[in-house]
Formats: sequence, C-alpha cells, structure tokens
Amino acid sequence: MSTRPPTLPVTDSPPTDTPSGSGLQAGLKNRHLSMIAIGGVIGAGLFVGSGSGIRAAGPGILVSYALVGVLVVLVMRMLGEMAAANPTSGSFSAYADRALGRWAGFSIGWLYWFFWVVVLAVEATAGAKILEGWVPAVPQWAWALIVMMVLTASNLASVASYGEFEFWFAGIKVVAIAAFIGVGVLAVFGILPGVHSDTAGLSNLTSHGGFLPNGPGKILTGVLLVVFSFMGSEIVTLAAGESEDPQRAVTKATNSVIWRIAVFYLGSIFIVLTLLPWNSAAITKDGSYVAALDSLGIPHAGQVMNFIVLTSVLSCLNSGLYTASRMAFSLGRRGDAPAAFGRTARKGVPQTAILASVVFGFVAVYFNYAYPDTVFLFLLNSSGAIALFVWLVICFSQLRMRRIIQAEAPEKLIVRMWLFPYLTWATIALIVFVLGYMLTDTGSGGGRDQVVLSTLVALGVVGIAVLRQRLKGRAHSGSKDSVRSA
Repeated sequence: MSTRPPTLPVTDSPPTDTPSGSGLQAGLKNRHLSMIAIGGVIGAGLFVGSGSGIRAAGPGILVSYALVGVLVVLVMRMLGEMAAANPTSGSFSAYADRALGRWAGFSIGWLYWFFWVVVLAVEATAGAKILEGWVPAVPQWAWALIVMMVLTASNLASVASYGEFEFWFAGIKVVAIAAFIGVGVLAVFGILPGVHSDTAGLSNLTSHGGFLPNGPGKILTGVLLVVFSFMGSEIVTLAAGESEDPQRAVTKATNSVIWRIAVFYLGSIFIVLTLLPWNSAAITKDGSYVAALDSLGIPHAGQVMNFIVLTSVLSCLNSGLYTASRMAFSLGRRGDAPAAFGRTARKGVPQTAILASVVFGFVAVYFNYAYPDTVFLFLLNSSGAIALFVWLVICFSQLRMRRIIQAEAPEKLIVRMWLFPYLTWATIALIVFVLGYMLTDTGSGGGRDQVVLSTLVALGVVGIAVLRQRLKGRAHSGSKDSVRSA
C-alpha cells in the first residue's frame, strides 16, 4: 500500500491564487516586505493595551509576553515553512484548503476576513478619537470616514501604494520603539543628559511586592490580555505573493521573528517596568508608554505618544484592509466567494474585494457608534478568539503539508519547523490550553464570552462550508449520471 500523501485531483482542484496565475502584480519591493515583517508584530495594542496587563501581573507580565512570543515564533515557523514552499495570497487559508479539505480553507478564510473587517472599525474609531482631540471642529465620525476613505484610495491605487504607506507607518513605529528603548536604558543607568528620574531603576522589578506581586496565576491572566496584540505577524506571508522574490521574503521574515519579538515587545515592556513601579497610578490613567516618558520629564510626551499610537492605528487599518481584501480575493479565486472577488483591475488590484471589505468595515463603524454595547460588542466578542483558531489551523495544516511537500517537491522545504512533529503538537496543546483558560475568565466581555461566541460563529461558518461542499458534490455526481445516461 502506498504511503504517498493524497493530493487534490487536477480536475476537482479549486482555481489557483498563486502569483503566476492570480492576476496580482509583484508590486511590493524587498524593503516593503522587510518593514511589513518588522511592523507586523507591532500593533497599537502594544502601546494602548499593555497597561492593563502590567496592572494585572506586575513585572510578571514579562513572562506573559515571553510565553505568547514563543507561541508566535513557533506558529510563524510553521507558516513560514508552508509559505516558502508555496507563496500565495491566500496563505494559511489556501494551505488548509489543500491539507485539511475545502471546508477548512473556506471556514478559516471567511473567519479571518471577518476578524479584520471588525478590526477596521476598532482602529478607525481609535484613530478618530485622537484626531478629534487635535481638531475638535471635525466630529469623530467624520474623522473615521476620512481615515477609511484615504486608506481605501491607497489600496485601490496599487499594491505598491499600500507597500509605501506601510513602509513609512512601520518605519515610524520601529524608530519610536528603538528611541524609547535607547532613552530608557540611559535613564535606568542614570546617564541620560539633563534628566534625573526618582523612579527609574532595576529595583522596580522586585521591590514593589516582588516579581509576581499578584501571584503566579496572574501570568496566565496576562497571557489573555496580551495574546491578541501579536495578531498580524502572519500578514507578511500574504503580502509575499505580490513581491519580487516571495521565497526570500518569507524566509527572511520567518528567521527574524525571534529578535523582532524580543526587542520590540519584551525590550520595550522591560523598559516601562524599570522606569516606573508596576503599580503606579499613571500607568492605568495615561497608558504605560506615556507614563514612562512623563516620569522622565520629557516635554509633550503625551502628544508624541498619541502621534505614535495614531501611526500604529493607521498602519493596522492599512494592513487590515489589505489583508481582508487579499483573503477575499483568494476565496474568490478558489470558488469560495463571489467570482468578482477573484478578479483584478488593470493595475493588478482586487478592486471588488477591497470595496466589499471596506463596506463591511463602514457598517461595523456605524454599529460602533449606534449600538456600541449590543451589536458592536457582539462583533468584538465573536471575533475575539479567531486569532487562536487561525493559529490552530496553521498547526494542523503544517502537520499534513510537510508530508505533501516532502513527497512532491522536497527541494522547496527551505524553511523547516524545528523538532517536527513534536513542537507542532506542543504548540497545539498550548493554544488549546489558552482557549480552555479563557473559559475561566467570566467577566463581562471577558475570555469566556469571546471563546463561546467565536466558537458559535466558527461552527456556523463550518456548517455552511460542509453543506455547500455536499451540495456541490451532489450536483457534480448528478451531472456525471446525466452524461452516462445520455
């Protein structure tokens, strides 16, 4: 009996969305991909949401960030293995399609699209609040509309336009965090010219109730609070399909994810914790990074940080619209979405997929203003655990795709998952554990709500996928029977 893994029959395989057959143009340069890879792990959640994690776990939040960082590194290694072997705009959805079945590619693709169109609303609202604070004459809803329209126009122009915007957005984030770490190190050791801080010092890590002031269990609480700020690391594998050298871009991004997480997440949070005691009221009131800068007496620190947060918001909006549209495009190419989604305009841009994504984003923005505590809260919670679902699907897909790639084109295994398959199974176990622990978080809008509602939505989408596949199978067998009888 042959041990060769099953492959999809040529006659039944869905339309390809690989760069050579998609209509997309290779408009992203290597510098674009490099900055997208670096900026992909720096979301606005790092600047805005880290304060709640610090308050919950104290200095132990470093362990929470490290645990999630290890999880992301392992998932990205698996995704990098598949993406380097077969760069495609559908990324993990296309790999799930082949490795697990059409139902899996359909389901995770639409869930991922849903996640990002909700993110569009969240980020547009966050950016609008900052801009309204600067220019109160323009109402918040108008700022949200303006921001969405500008970035939609950018994405519609060309993929190079998206890449250029993201290059500068990500560049600002990278420079800001690097400067923050540099200034912080000098302040902690008392060698920052003209600045004296009464609160800075390595002793902040242990002198205010110890390293784990609220107990070791709060490390897991911290994991729940920070895990979603890492979502976006996988964007580079979608963008690679429109680059000059996809394999090189994916390999480089995968190999560099360790130092990116170590420097930008662990490094910057470490500096925050050494500049201020973890229980400082300013961390909750002003945000961790603003509070840390204010403690050094740096003028206009709040406004500087607001500008950096706005840049992060615009970056997330820009990438969110790009990601949602490319996933919709890939689904259209594979016959899992309206055919119009899979068509490109003259410049190789999936115009219909972009417009459809932004329309749903606008609808979500409307719900955020009209029904923030009902409809929009449901959207938030029902998309809250999708990041973990995506990572699970990547793990299971890689288990199967490794066998397929080794059988069909072993030379394409440029990137390999470490200690396969043991680390893959260990990653699956860790993700399942985090999902299970979320069920113990019973607060309003907490982890339990997110897991339960996200699971219900996921089951609904999977049900649609399975029903759709069965109906297509019956139609296909019916057409064969009619041909035979003829």
